[in-house]
Amino acid sequence: MAPIRLGAVAYLNARPLVHGLAERADLFSVEFDPPSRCAMRLHEHSIDVGMIPTIEYCRGPEAYRIVPGLGIVSEGPVASVALFTRKPLAAIRTVAADTSSRTSNGLLRILCAERFGISPEFRPMAPNAEHMLTDCDAALIIGDPALFLDPVALGAAFSSPEGLDYGGQKMEGVQKIDLGAEWTAMTGLPFVWAFWAGRADALDASAVRALVEARDAGVRASDQVATDYCGPERAAIGQAYLRDNIQYQLGKREQAGLRLYYQFAAVHGLIEKAREPLFYQEQ
Repeated sequence: MAPIRLGAVAYLNARPLVHGLAERADLFSVEFDPPSRCAMRLHEHSIDVGMIPTIEYCRGPEAYRIVPGLGIVSEGPVASVALFTRKPLAAIRTVAADTSSRTSNGLLRILCAERFGISPEFRPMAPNAEHMLTDCDAALIIGDPALFLDPVALGAAFSSPEGLDYGGQKMEGVQKIDLGAEWTAMTGLPFVWAFWAGRADALDASAVRALVEARDAGVRASDQVATDYCGPERAAIGQAYLRDNIQYQLGKREQAGLRLYYQFAAVHGLIEKAREPLFYQEQ
């Protein structure tokens, strides 16, 4: 039987979920892509199961199922999904939106309406912070580029000696606004960024167990996972991130956060309707 084709996210936060799967070539083949491409490949059937942005579950066929218990989750600051802005929130009129992003793009639109009280124009752009902030007031950046981006160093390109005055509010350089922290502050719930999903017949119980075992092994080895991925210069950042910012459980509170996100997404026209999460069988 041919291996199950997995499409994984090509960011550090996904690595614990695929830990050891390269040694399971009998069961899985794994390819890495940006989140938006993982979703596209699952929708077009060029992979069997994808680590998809959670909003894409509601945009795909109703036959999709989610691997139970697993997700890329944060409660509070996520560190790797942020709005980098050179203006105060109230003065933002244009946002450069990372084209790698789908769930994060939807979350920012919800936060703009429900928490920030602004309605900026969103312009899709490749994740190059300086170019994005040259063309727009703020930039939505996700994944490794957001995690490793230093807003102080970035802000040097957009600073003035006196700072800039926006209606009595001065701002100098670039501010990083963590979207995970903003969601939890608004809702009191975790946010689910991505999970494994595929057609109902794509995984049997033994394959589900193998993915859970990979997660468990990856979490136990997260320091080494971060070191291998980041290299020695960035290892400490990566280790702290996997330990303090990212969680990999999809339990009841996480599902409550997911359902609320879908409800907001439907209200704001980002999806046609909120869909109840349905899961593969574990046994």
